[in-house]
Amino acid sequence: MLFMLYPTDNFCRVLRCDAQIEQQIMKWENHAQAAPVETKNIDTDSSSRKKKSSKSESDLNLENILMKKLGVNLTEIPGLNVNSIIKLISEVGTNMSRFPTVKNFASWLGLCPDNKISGGKVLSSRTKPSANKAAQVLRLAALGVLRSDSALGGFARKMRGRLGAPKAITATAHKIAKIVYHMLRDRTHFRDMGQTEFERQHQDKTLASLKKKAAALGYTLTKNEAAI
Repeated sequence: MLFMLYPTDNFCRVLRCDAQIEQQIMKWENHAQAAPVETKNIDTDSSSRKKKSSKSESDLNLENILMKKLGVNLTEIPGLNVNSIIKLISEVGTNMSRFPTVKNFASWLGLCPDNKISGGKVLSSRTKPSANKAAQVLRLAALGVLRSDSALGGFARKMRGRLGAPKAITATAHKIAKIVYHMLRDRTHFRDMGQTEFERQHQDKTLASLKKKAAALGYTLTKNEAAI
């Protein structure tokens, strides 16, 4: 006995939705030709982020279309996937020229601290309440990297320990926003350095700061080999 498999109504709706998404993306300004042959890395080291092989054929197709349109692959950024990138670009656009600096971009997103200063003293540095949909996408991306072994994940956890979870999410979203801005403006690639390299660099910065403070007080910081 032969059984014929017919696509369900939901499956057909998904296919139609994917087709409509592709049509809308194709209307975006094409930046692929603007990408230089040799691109600089925003964050690089010897280890590259492992790609997940669980993407569907539809996601891979949309990812390729996005790369052709944007000239860069924003899925290189931990926490961002095809769906979140489509939502982000739908709000932000593909041309960063309307934001003169990355600070303007972060301010538009509502991810910059709203410093209240009186007498030279910072009274408050909370971000302004915002319903910016692009910022919401970046906050979700920041939440997604909290448990990852990426450098962004290490940064998010460090901020969570210092500031608490809500402020850590905002700080990480701000950092992702800066990466997105430079990738779209300069057509640069991004390669996450990984948690190990991030922790090493953070330790080096902390040590350099301690040495500077000790020198200012007339002391010399020395390494205790017995404690290692």
